[in-house]
Parts: sequence; structure tokens; C-alpha cells
Amino acid sequence: MRMLEVSGLRKTFGSVTAVDEISFAVGEGEVFTIIGPNGAGKTTTLEMVEGLQKPDRGEIRIAGLGWEKDGARIKQVIGVQPQSSALFDLLSVYENLDVFAALYEKSRPASEIIDLINLSDHRNKKVKALSGGQKQRLAIGLAMINDPDILFLDEPTTGLDPQARRNIWDIVLALKEMGKTTVLTTHYMEEAEKLSDRVCIVDQGRVIALDTPKNLIDGLTKEREVVLAFAAGEAVVGKVTAALETMPSVTRTQADGEHLRFWTVKPEESLFHLLRWASEREDRIEQISIKDMSLEDVFIAYTGKEWRD
Repeated sequence: MRMLEVSGLRKTFGSVTAVDEISFAVGEGEVFTIIGPNGAGKTTTLEMVEGLQKPDRGEIRIAGLGWEKDGARIKQVIGVQPQSSALFDLLSVYENLDVFAALYEKSRPASEIIDLINLSDHRNKKVKALSGGQKQRLAIGLAMINDPDILFLDEPTTGLDPQARRNIWDIVLALKEMGKTTVLTTHYMEEAEKLSDRVCIVDQGRVIALDTPKNLIDGLTKEREVVLAFAAGEAVVGKVTAALETMPSVTRTQADGEHLRFWTVKPEESLFHLLRWASEREDRIEQISIKDMSLEDVFIAYTGKEWRD
């Protein structure tokens, strides 16, 4: 079943087209991640889906409902992570959840949400005394309080340390186990790769790629980067480079001091021949590492931009 359907979505601000005919669908229970460079239109897309902005044209269906006719009903079945500024600093974790629960027709018990977001030891602590990661977990808890069918999380781990980020990952995975649908945006490629059932890459207001992380990576290239270091250092790099260039599976080489990088479509075969060649000449290889392609490589290949841009 499709929990969310977006068709032909468009939004302009004056002469600037922020979203240009974006379409996608999200299945029930799916973790669907939207990534893209700054200014790509992902946040504007999310805000239109959440009902915070009205599209110039296009259609949005959430659980079969549309905003124009069913807006009040949609608000009861979605969960939106508020920014930290929306939290009540002088109220406790429990009190914040209790206040938000009163806004909905139905809600999950606040104590149950506190357990899910791992804030049981801080339930009576005022928000102003929480760490950044704890506040972010509370913000997700507030999105969960009405027991929504679909949650929207806009960059939920930005600015958090690695441990706090993984705490958020655990919550997203727990939501998936509960059968909830989650749509999120993120600045972290590793996060998108680990959490997502599918990833939607957006650039200049358009969807330019949409698939599972594995399919996106596998479809990019079969090349693998191999890095070698030699006991004899730079003295042997030239000889090895010449040997590698005779192997048909090796596509390119790059010498970097005592290290040598090469790219091959058959890493096991290339290394077998290389190790035999080095053994015959007693050129000892001290280090070998093989780098797999990642979602970040896919992102750069499709957008031509490094993520920090």
C-alpha cells in the first residue's frame, strides 16, 4: 500500500523555481530519504507534503487523503518533528509530551513515548537542561505522540555528535519495526545508506535518481579503488604501475609517493596477478585496502557537487 503519493509538484518563489515537477511514492512501513545539495528543493518539498506550504500545482495524497478536502484528518495521521525552538524550555520532558498529546484526537501514553526515545532517566528534567541530542530525541517523541501512520523528520541528526546521531538511528529503526512510515532528509550519506529502504536524490528542484541504496551504488560503476603501500617505498612504485597497466581489468593508476592507487573492475583477479608478480620479484607489499563505492560517490556522480557545498 502507498502511504504517500506526490505527483507533479511545483513551487516557485518569484522568478526562482524551488520545486520543478517532483513525483514519488512512499510505501507503507518504508524509510524513504530525500537527499540533495543545499537549495535543491528538498525542504520545500517536505513542507508542501506536510501542509505547511501550498504548491503552485501538483497533487499530494497521504493515506489516500488530500490536503484540500481532508486537511483536518491528515493532521491526525501524520507526525512532524518540530524544531528545537518549538519545545517548552521550562516544562519537563513528560510535560512537553502531555501538552502536545492534548492537541490530537488520540495519542500514545507519554510514558511509552519516553521509553521509545530513551529518555526515561530524564522524564522530569526541564527541556532547558537537556543536551542537544536529548532535545532532538524529544522532538521526535513529539512527532510520535499522536501515534501517526507516517512521520516526517527534517535533518533530525544535524549538529549531533556520533553517539547522539546513532541514538536517533535506533529510534528510526524502532519506528520501522513498529510498521511506521518515515520520510526524512539528511546531510549524512552514511545515515541515508544505513537507514533507508529507498533514497531520492533531488537537485535543482527535480528528482534525478530514486532507488535502493544498493541499486544506486551498484548502478554507478563496477570499479573498485585499491590502495597499495610497499616496503621499498617510491623505488618500486614505478615498476608496479607499469605491471598494472598491462592488466585489462585495471582502468587507471595513480602514484602518490610510496602509495599506489589503481582502479579495477575485477579486484580479486587484479590482486591475484599483482601478488604473484610482486612475490616473483620479492617486492613486499606492506598494505592493501579496497574501497567500495558508497552513496556519497553516487551523490557526487549525479549532482557534480560534494555534500559540504
